[in-house]
Amino acid sequence: MPSAPTKTITLHDVARAAGVSLITASRALGNPSVVSPATIARVQAAVEATGYIPNLLAGSLKSRRSRMVAAIVPALAVAQFLPSLQTLTAGLAAGDYQLLLGETGYDPAREEAVIDTMLSRQPEGIVFTGLVGAERSRERLRRAGLPVVETWDFTTRPVDMLVGFSQQQVGSAVAGYFLSRGWQRVGVATADDQRAMQRHAGFEAAIGRRVPTAKVPAPSNLALGRRAMTDLLAQDPGLRAVACSSDQLAQGVLVEAQARGLRVPEDIAICGFGNADFSEHLLPSLSTVVVDGPGIGRRAADMVLARCRGETVASPVVDVGFRIVERQSTGTAAA
Repeated sequence: MPSAPTKTITLHDVARAAGVSLITASRALGNPSVVSPATIARVQAAVEATGYIPNLLAGSLKSRRSRMVAAIVPALAVAQFLPSLQTLTAGLAAGDYQLLLGETGYDPAREEAVIDTMLSRQPEGIVFTGLVGAERSRERLRRAGLPVVETWDFTTRPVDMLVGFSQQQVGSAVAGYFLSRGWQRVGVATADDQRAMQRHAGFEAAIGRRVPTAKVPAPSNLALGRRAMTDLLAQDPGLRAVACSSDQLAQGVLVEAQARGLRVPEDIAICGFGNADFSEHLLPSLSTVVVDGPGIGRRAADMVLARCRGETVASPVVDVGFRIVERQSTGTAAA
């Protein structure tokens, strides 16, 4: 037989269990400064005994404060975004806000749907990984009047605020690093998302010509990296160095190179992007582009909280920059 539906515990039940009026129970939970400590203790004990869970949605409708901030990411599987999400969550929690997470799957149509869904939940701010793509979504966010922080990319004309860096400059810097080592036969292993393709464009612009390129679907991983390396060596068996759009992809490129008997970096040099936690511990260790992901999350949280308090953000557009860390995969043995 089907089980009987569980009765929803209400504030009336708490008040009855505590032996107080409904208004006293409400004040003890929502405005304890006007209730005696003894009464607060009785109401809290009744909450524990009954299993009562306050209806935050009802409260937010009355106060027009949801205490939620939405974060929208391309994919949860992308490790480089996780440090930003962690510090964003911690920063918001310190301000008594909770994070509501949405995933677009690198799909522009899904991005619009996720933004619409998030706005319907009435968040008090939105933090977006990347730049909001569709003009319809950008205009809707502007009209909503919420604090919006775009991250992990750069433009001088954000929807509202921005914490990021130039993807094209990353690609250009990696190309300049390769050229400084004298490597001319170079290639790119890249995911097909917009930010990775911007880095690819910056790389080719700095090299001054088109280079062998292996494109794989985002989000990238080790298996796709092996596939990309196979593709690149088919295009140029004498390839000397490979720039990868992520450390996950670079790990696969490294594994495939070693499986083919190529020495890294003596025969082929490899550079990643993102400084994943495993990068320093590969053999050889992986050279990569480091971005301050935790700093991005902290700054985004500070911006949203400041605006929620009605404060003006002094620097609404922040370029956090990046740096190339040289490790064994492009190290001195390759010179």
